[in-house]
Amino acid sequence: MKLAQTGALHIAYDEVGSADGWPVVLSHGFPYDICAYEAVAPLLAAAGARVFMPYLRGFGPTRFRHAETMRSGQQAALASDLIGLLDSIGVERAILAGYDWGGLASCVAAALWPERVAGLVSLASYDVIDIERMRHPFPPALESVMWYQHLFQTERGREGLAENRRDLCWLLWRQWSPNWNFDEATFERTALSFDNPDFVDVVIHSYRFDFGLAAGDPAYEDLEVRLRKKPKISVPAVTLDGEDDPLKPGGTADQADMFTGPHEHRTIASGHNLPQERPSAFADAVQKVRKMLIESG
Repeated sequence: MKLAQTGALHIAYDEVGSADGWPVVLSHGFPYDICAYEAVAPLLAAAGARVFMPYLRGFGPTRFRHAETMRSGQQAALASDLIGLLDSIGVERAILAGYDWGGLASCVAAALWPERVAGLVSLASYDVIDIERMRHPFPPALESVMWYQHLFQTERGREGLAENRRDLCWLLWRQWSPNWNFDEATFERTALSFDNPDFVDVVIHSYRFDFGLAAGDPAYEDLEVRLRKKPKISVPAVTLDGEDDPLKPGGTADQADMFTGPHEHRTIASGHNLPQERPSAFADAVQKVRKMLIESG
């Protein structure tokens, strides 16, 4: 385990592969951690990549540097953490790949800092939160899948997450990956990351901010203003859907117009935790982006 220092965080991360390899940052989501990439990283390292796997803010050994820093989980903060990580480890440009919060962070970074992002792999395509859209209802079937987001808007939800974080997250794993037969030991390796002292605050803020019901950290307001304009992503990208992912019924191929560079969309037989369910498919998507970069010169 290594530590990178940014303005806000001490980011804990694992690194795999040659120091002179082509850099890739693999970002996990909620409620997961870097264990999601334990089979992906060796495949990429074998293909010549230098792979970084950071724990997101509020997860695992990553810690805020200052007590007074807002425990924000908003999208601009997550993306800024990725750029801060690149600065700290001395990497000018990297392929960013992720899903859930990690896909969100990677998409936002690619949209706002394309000069730092060589290419993108994103589950759920243009996975940038449209706060105004989130103020209005989705079809009832999808609202029922989003039950945890509604729960987190209340203090009852905060208390429930704090007191039952393992049981709640276990339930989400089961619901979001209906055909993945993971065992308790697999879950527990990741669940240790939920013991982070900032886990509850960051998670609750993230979903309240997404619903437009909590103010963001003023430090990121300029970035959030830019995101409201829905900037398109210009870097080479492979976007993914899990065909059994209940959070994205029908998939996200219709978002292709949000990508202006080389772009390919794939649907994989998987649930929501695609890297851990189908590691070879996720690694292949990253290698495809690498091929796009080589072909484009």
